[in-house]
Amino acid sequence: MRSKKIRVLLADDHTILRKGVRMLIDSQEDMEVVSEAKTGREAIEQTRKCTPDIVVMDVSMPELNGIEGTRQICDEFTNTKVVALSMHKDSVYVREILRAGARGYLLKDSEDDDLLRAIRSVHRGEAFLSPAISDAVLTDYRKHVSNPVDLLTGREREVLIMVADGKTNKEIANILHLSIYTVESHRGSVMEKLNLHNTGDIVRFAIRNGLIS
Repeated sequence: MRSKKIRVLLADDHTILRKGVRMLIDSQEDMEVVSEAKTGREAIEQTRKCTPDIVVMDVSMPELNGIEGTRQICDEFTNTKVVALSMHKDSVYVREILRAGARGYLLKDSEDDDLLRAIRSVHRGEAFLSPAISDAVLTDYRKHVSNPVDLLTGREREVLIMVADGKTNKEIANILHLSIYTVESHRGSVMEKLNLHNTGDIVRFAIRNGLIS
């Protein structure tokens, strides 16, 4: 009797990369791609529809980045695990997506076999980090066991990311299906909690904490 395949969702805004990774995964006997997403928000929607075992999540995506997408998926789906896929070697990105709940972090210039090992390891309940960054990441992660981002609610984090990404209150309200007044309230709460005084402060905070690239 053939064992159940590992169900994988691919989330990356680059179509060529997604297609290449899909071919690699679908060529394996023990795993299959069940869906694709090109934004963080799509990744959440597709996870709700398909309930994959593993989400291979790009860190930098439009609408909602991979860090916040990972946070929401891990909060809502305890049986779905995330493997982050990124071009960023900076420890801040790794730290934040691990804090968000990812169980693996893989650089995009890794070998094909590393991605397959990452998926299988994380599916077994183990962690996986690209060998090129593992030592530096573990050292940095231990130094940052607390973070001011934790002061924010999920909705406040979403608003902060969109403000830092240059969106207006009206655009944010449309995307999140909120009133402009509610967005302004969340924005004010973010600035008060983090002691930020203007949009420039918000952008700098988001960059420092790996919320935007």
